[in-house]
Amino acid sequence: MSKVLVVVESPAKAKTIEKYLGKNYVVKASMGHLRDLPKSQFGIDVENNFSPKYINIRGKGDLIKSLKSAAKSADKVFLASDPDREGEAIAWHLAHILNVDEDEKCRIVFNEITKPAIQNAVKSPRPINIDRVDAQQARRMLDRIVGYKLSPLLWRKVRKGLSAGRVQSVTVKLICDREKEIQSFISEEYWTIDTKLREKVKSPMFDAELITIDGEKLAVNNEKVATEICDDLEKQTFVVKEVKKRQRQRKALPPFITSSLQQDASRKLGFTSRKTMMLAQQLYEGLELGRKGPVGLITYMRTDSTRVSDLAQQEVRDYVNAEFSAEYLPEKPPVYSTKKSQDAHEAIRPTSIIYTPDSIEKYLSKDQYKLYRLIWERFVASQMAPAIYDTLTIQISAGKYGLKATGSQLKFPGFRAVYIESKEQDKDVTLPELAIDQVIKLQKVLPKQHFTEPPPRYNEASLVKTLEEKGIGRPSTYSPIIETILGRGYVVRVDKKFEPTELGFVVVDMLKEYFETIVDAEFTAGLENQLDEIAEGKIDKNQLLEEFYEPFAKTLEHAEEAIGHVELPEEISDIPCEHCGRMMVVKQGRYGKFLACPGFPECRNTKPLLKDTGVICTKCGGAIVERRSKRGKHFYGCKNYPECDFVSWDMPLKENCEVCGAFMLKHNYKNGRFITYCSNEECTSRIDHPINKELEKNKKKTQEQAEKKENADVALDNSKKSGKTKTTQKKSTKKTSRKKAEEK
Repeated sequence: MSKVLVVVESPAKAKTIEKYLGKNYVVKASMGHLRDLPKSQFGIDVENNFSPKYINIRGKGDLIKSLKSAAKSADKVFLASDPDREGEAIAWHLAHILNVDEDEKCRIVFNEITKPAIQNAVKSPRPINIDRVDAQQARRMLDRIVGYKLSPLLWRKVRKGLSAGRVQSVTVKLICDREKEIQSFISEEYWTIDTKLREKVKSPMFDAELITIDGEKLAVNNEKVATEICDDLEKQTFVVKEVKKRQRQRKALPPFITSSLQQDASRKLGFTSRKTMMLAQQLYEGLELGRKGPVGLITYMRTDSTRVSDLAQQEVRDYVNAEFSAEYLPEKPPVYSTKKSQDAHEAIRPTSIIYTPDSIEKYLSKDQYKLYRLIWERFVASQMAPAIYDTLTIQISAGKYGLKATGSQLKFPGFRAVYIESKEQDKDVTLPELAIDQVIKLQKVLPKQHFTEPPPRYNEASLVKTLEEKGIGRPSTYSPIIETILGRGYVVRVDKKFEPTELGFVVVDMLKEYFETIVDAEFTAGLENQLDEIAEGKIDKNQLLEEFYEPFAKTLEHAEEAIGHVELPEEISDIPCEHCGRMMVVKQGRYGKFLACPGFPECRNTKPLLKDTGVICTKCGGAIVERRSKRGKHFYGCKNYPECDFVSWDMPLKENCEVCGAFMLKHNYKNGRFITYCSNEECTSRIDHPINKELEKNKKKTQEQAEKKENADVALDNSKKSGKTKTTQKKSTKKTSRKKAEEK
């Protein structure tokens, strides 16, 4: 029987695949790329049709030798790297290293690591798709041209260790532009007026909002006018003018693609894009499920297609019919429209619906379980019937004023029996059955002051969404891009939102002035479209590279001459260095701003930059300041620490407790709600306050974490001691053996 070598990218994947193939198959892992452009030189021969100079990656010599040996002893080699452009390029490099003809049917691909998928892939190999390889090479060379040529310019003109890139520079510009919008934003006052109404004296109250005055949309921008309207409203008779009843359907969202998975995992689970992709990779490659051995739990996680196979759709329909009823199934399996997708992969879904999250929870880590549950529920819900709501809209007249009350009740849950998109959308609002011309009673008028708010800073979810909408980069690149701009110090993550640093502003402004196209979102998106066209065989990669390189090289030459050394502005504080007396300056670090002595390296004094909250500590009279933990999380403590031990995760407020006069604290819940409570633990207002339960919960959590750490430390100490004992025993045995040998 002939031997077949199958080369995949990761050992975990190799292990899972091996159990689906017979004894005649040997599965080995390439551990990603084996060849790349050299780090020490440009590696692209511009004069010779942009010919790349590939070399074996340092440190992979033994692995290459092992793969060559396995290929030599095999009768057939299948290259089974990931089913995307990057995977196609890895297969092409492997073919070169292992002397496999790229025109042969040596390439196998699969969207999921299941027995049928693997066996079908082996039965239908194909040649390497050179168009896809060219698209990957073009991307790699574009990134090399920008990174290798532009980054040294930044080193010389600004600071060493900086970098620029097609996608990363645009991303930083987006964050900087948003910050400028926030800084230039002028807040404006406006008022809303709500009312509490009821049908009869003892019937339940319901809400109605003032919408119009004399047929014009309500526009109130000061308290005086709002008060006048409220006083006038109290004199009016409230009459029902229109009652509209209708049914509304809400369809389920499509199954996940790479970008929507990153967004939802950020929004619902608090995961970074990097963490999400790492966990998804583990679920895809396969995890040990007891006696079943390694099982691939989800389909390939780098995809921008919402397509689902007929087999998977039928499986989930059978499951929904059995677990719920036929009522929860649409007549036809839903088909979701998708933008032009890079590859023909399926959406991200479970490989089999029988692996319910609860049934395999014990085999998964806490985070693996959370992400798998999210993927599983979203997929099942995507194939279910829409949710149906009964809605009621009541138009009310009160003299010249027009009010509106809206109610909504869930009639049929549909997909929401499995997956709820947002907690805010879950609440039913019940309105009474009212008739036209019916008079209703006013109970309260509730004016409310508001101020227009600037656009929010980008968080992980909104940044990924914006990049996707603008066509910048690919979802698979978003995670490393975010990590790069954080690592370079162009932006910092504060309260899970991205803020540009002074360095970020300086670099973006410089690039805007001299390399406008590099930070232009439309230009970058256009390049992505051209890369797609290369993958489809519509344009030549060298044509794209030439069109990009020539104007870029000229601009680079001009910038080298025109740009002088850029001095980063330093913010000087009013705090002297206690070691040398110089006024300390504000620096930007990984976890935000801090104070440093300008006399570095002679004086290396640093200290945290404390933000005054304006609240006075009731324990010692010192100022309560905002501090930052080692993990970058905000907390509040007394400036006189360690002499004063006041500390709180909750924000101090300038308002005082009505009972005891101590300052109030604000506790934020994850869903956006908040409560205020007295900072004085002895205050009677704290009796039966909901905060007590929250604080007790947090205390218990902290204790559990501390115990867990302590147990881990003890276990580590024991293992070290055990290791030392074993080592000592081994040494002793060796000595005895040597002695005996010498005696002989």
